[in-house]
Amino acid sequence: MTTASINDFKLLNIKCLKYFNLFSKSNNFHTLPSNEKLMERFGFYFFILEALCDEKDIDRLSDFITDTEYNAHLINQRFNDHGIDAVYIDDDIKEIKLFNFKFRESFKPGQAQSSNDAFVSTKLVNCILNENADGLEGKLKGLVYQAIQRLNSNDVWKMTLYMVSNEAIPIDSDETSISQLKIFYDMEVSSICLPDIKSMMSIRPAPVKAELIIDNDALLSYSESSISTSKSYIVRLNAADIIRITCKNPELRNDYHCERMDVLANERLDYGVLFDNVRGFVQKSKYNQAIEKSLKDDPSMFFMYNNGMTIVTKNIKAEQVNANKKVRITIDDFQVLNGGQTLRTLHNFNAQKESHITDYLAKSEVLVRIFNTSNNEVVNKIAEFTNSQNSISSVDLKSLSTLQIHLEQLLDEHDIIYSRKNGDTGINDEKNYRYKISMEQFGQILFAIQGNPDKSSNQKQHIFGKYYDEIFSEENFNILDAPNIIESYFLVKNTYDTSSESIQKIEQKIFYVLYMHNVRPDISYEYCISMLESALTQFKNGMSGLTDARKMIQVGFKEILNEQLHQV
Repeated sequence: MTTASINDFKLLNIKCLKYFNLFSKSNNFHTLPSNEKLMERFGFYFFILEALCDEKDIDRLSDFITDTEYNAHLINQRFNDHGIDAVYIDDDIKEIKLFNFKFRESFKPGQAQSSNDAFVSTKLVNCILNENADGLEGKLKGLVYQAIQRLNSNDVWKMTLYMVSNEAIPIDSDETSISQLKIFYDMEVSSICLPDIKSMMSIRPAPVKAELIIDNDALLSYSESSISTSKSYIVRLNAADIIRITCKNPELRNDYHCERMDVLANERLDYGVLFDNVRGFVQKSKYNQAIEKSLKDDPSMFFMYNNGMTIVTKNIKAEQVNANKKVRITIDDFQVLNGGQTLRTLHNFNAQKESHITDYLAKSEVLVRIFNTSNNEVVNKIAEFTNSQNSISSVDLKSLSTLQIHLEQLLDEHDIIYSRKNGDTGINDEKNYRYKISMEQFGQILFAIQGNPDKSSNQKQHIFGKYYDEIFSEENFNILDAPNIIESYFLVKNTYDTSSESIQKIEQKIFYVLYMHNVRPDISYEYCISMLESALTQFKNGMSGLTDARKMIQVGFKEILNEQLHQV
């Protein structure tokens, strides 16, 4: 397993503090944490949940944090969390994710996660399985009811307990007590600790360089035109060589004539080669298991079973050697844009047993496309199109588009983080950012402003799909308006956050207010809020007991509101 150092511990603390500061700039704590360590601990929750739940909206993540101390500081509610610090219900993959966090204030190299923490959490697991929320309060009670509802549905759901800490050594998942816990509760137990977390931190890596020797019959060259001197290559590459060129050891990466494969048995993945990969941190999945199975069962056929990998490099050099029978290739500053799961799984498989490198990996081959380009727009398109056939969300694919990258750069100039992927804390680590907003949030805001506040929440999944070209078209969206749109969003959000307790605070209300102000820019945001709340109170539509959230998705509600807007 990858090890972690005190420097990894310090870098994580810096990142966690940045998350806390970003959240506190747009949210009011009832009692602000009195020391930096507590701020780091709360920021740790945001960072981990964003990475493991694929949810970039840190304001929304706060709704899933059930930790007693956190909610006491944020909303002055000190309810027992029963050993579960966060609950996230993922309707896309049908998984109930329970989190037990441990944030240590000092680094101890030999400190391991405690299996006792897993058993502390079983009280809440029992509440869910027994369909009994008696004794639970506040946010936790509502989330448990939601979990019970999902388990009682006709869909197949899984439940996972994530044991997360900034300690150096994980729980032994094969330990008898943990194994019994998995069997008794029919629940996965996943351990995440500092060595895993270091791979999740978005820190721009130093350029990675490697060298290869390829047989002529295992290589196909490609150039954009007959007069181009810039060549790209399609290569049939040995899996052991893939381990070598992506490992942390620069000497081995450049040792193209490495003959003793067993020296690679203890080498680990340099996550720097995956910095630009479309996927965030990926835990072990059914795809990883399938890759491992095909490696073990039939390594010689792995080439046929696997989709391969795509590498982009800013500089490539190729020369004929060995009487023109082989080609020596040097790739400098390269990234694996597609095939990240394959790469991770190859390294994980290699780490399981010393003999795997010689018994299986050295007998397996992978199709690798190596594109030579320093043009960022071309790189983004390669990443988008080579990933488009896989199970990747439309949001992740669009995050690679030139427009979204330009948006990120523009907003960075206005001290706003435009989060295109999990773990984003800004282009410049030294900058003091004012806000963080995710691509999904911004898409919802634009969709609302352009006339669809009633659809901006319940059709969120289509914003970066079938509606994308219309929403982000030049006719409907001027990129230079983006900073002011985001400023307005946080202004309205702050107004709602500081309003009376009797007003339901729902994000869709912010979308409606922005839409109303766009229709009638002569009306203040405060008046728009007052007008919206009044309309919600009066709207009945023949149905009693409708929540504000349900009212706002009714077509009739927006029509009535439009009439009132034009009468003011």
